Amino acid sequence: MFEGFQPRRGGGAIATLSAMEADLLRSLAAQMVELLRSEAAVQPTGVDPLENLLDFDGPTTVPDDPVLARLFPSAYRDDEESASDFRRFTETQLRDGKATRALGLIEALEEAGLPPQVGDEQLVIDVELDAPEAVEWMKAITDLRLALGVRLGVEQDDEDFWDALPEDDPRVQVHDIYDWLAFLQETLVRAVSGG
Repeated sequence: MFEGFQPRRGGGAIATLSAMEADLLRSLAAQMVELLRSEAAVQPTGVDPLENLLDFDGPTTVPDDPVLARLFPSAYRDDEESASDFRRFTETQLRDGKATRALGLIEALEEAGLPPQVGDEQLVIDVELDAPEAVEWMKAITDLRLALGVRLGVEQDDEDFWDALPEDDPRVQVHDIYDWLAFLQETLVRAVSGG
């Protein structure tokens, strides 16, 4: 994808992705869905009967996985009880929303012609997104970037560290993907905002 997302006539955005790029996006989104659904919600003990009736059984503690902890930070850092209640009432829905967005990204790629197995390296995929789909993609790409950033240990203003790594360091390739996602996201925002 040489030019990133471009504005689409009538709103939204369009991009031409190589099969490899589209497959990489699909793989990252699938891994996100798997991660979001892998850690079971912690069942609270001593559940209030009304809460049980209304099925407020979401997790009450910060996720163990650092990526999930970053995607679902504590709402009240100085009030553990309020943070626990907030998490119990919201995290399950937030997880579902993030998983749905990642699945939407996968579906859009496959609807655009991405085959289950990429064999033809010359294949290109034209992805067209209307404005609401573009916003969902922006959110999904943000989640993917956060996940990669946490796994890599990316910090603000650490470009010199990444630039100094030798090319054979395996983190370089993953950081290149992280940068590519930033490019993808930036061009998508620009395409949708008309900038």
